[in-house]
Amino acid sequence: MKIRDIVYPDRPLFLAPMEDVTDPSFRIICKEYGADMVYTEFISADGLIRDGGKSVAKLDIYDNERPVGIQIYGNDVSAMVEAAIRAEAASPELIDINFGCPVKKIAGRGAGSGMMRNVPLMVEITEAVVKAVKLPVTVKTRLGWDDQSKNIEEIALRLQDVGIEAMTIHGRTRAQMYKGEADWTLIGAVKNNPQIRIPIIGNGDIDTPQKAREAFDRYGVDAIMVGRATYGRPWIFRHIRHYLDTGELMPQPSVIERVALAKHHLERSVAFKGPRVGIFEMRRHLSSYFKGLPSFKETRLRLVTTDDPDELYALLDEIAERWGDVDFSGQVPDNILAR
Repeated sequence: MKIRDIVYPDRPLFLAPMEDVTDPSFRIICKEYGADMVYTEFISADGLIRDGGKSVAKLDIYDNERPVGIQIYGNDVSAMVEAAIRAEAASPELIDINFGCPVKKIAGRGAGSGMMRNVPLMVEITEAVVKAVKLPVTVKTRLGWDDQSKNIEEIALRLQDVGIEAMTIHGRTRAQMYKGEADWTLIGAVKNNPQIRIPIIGNGDIDTPQKAREAFDRYGVDAIMVGRATYGRPWIFRHIRHYLDTGELMPQPSVIERVALAKHHLERSVAFKGPRVGIFEMRRHLSSYFKGLPSFKETRLRLVTTDDPDELYALLDEIAERWGDVDFSGQVPDNILAR
């Protein structure tokens, strides 16, 4: 698969752009575990052109995470064009436009997936961005606004016509948010439409290697994008790749391996964002790294409330000592339950 000059391996695996999740520390770790493409957190065009500190900071990318895409969102043509030009100056491999975010504060004002109710403006913004930058422009979107307006096939053709070079489709409508199951049939319909010439990347509910293989084999997508299933599980990319290549499932990482990774992740997060923000944004990962451990409620609470890095490192050592012999295949030694 290729997006212009970016060459990916067979059946590539992409990390989805996620707010307060896909910062440099997490992107680099996912890359180390086999993600073939990563994206920044989505960036507000308005915030970027006004030099908002948080928006500008999201432009920071590093050589060891490439190829990387910068994703922007907004509902104003001129703001999106200026934001795309600024994003291009940060030297990513591509610019991605977010037409898929369903949260109220974004979609409710006509940006993100709210743009699906104004397809002419969506097309106008996309065409203007394509013309304004030299990098490839791609789009991430959903099936439609709701069950009565699943217009993704029309949208795909119209955006292809104005020059996008790939499209990621999340298999839900905006009305669904993240509820219910993702519907991959329409993703497959877009991919298998003979008029579609660009790569189609499927997204939604890919949380096991088996689902990843089904997405490729059954629906024919060019790549898959993994989102929420990466929380505390960046190794999912390695596990998917191994299953695609061999048909065999890898064993789950041990507690000791998870502790080592959590420390590595924490160190990177603090280095990139400082102790306060770095620890705060690590919390969803720290809790998820150890999901499934028995009698873990009290320790989990400490993981997500402790603000001091040294205390967190000590707590991680405590987890290794107390739960180090738990088998994440589902077998829990009797002595663990008594602790």
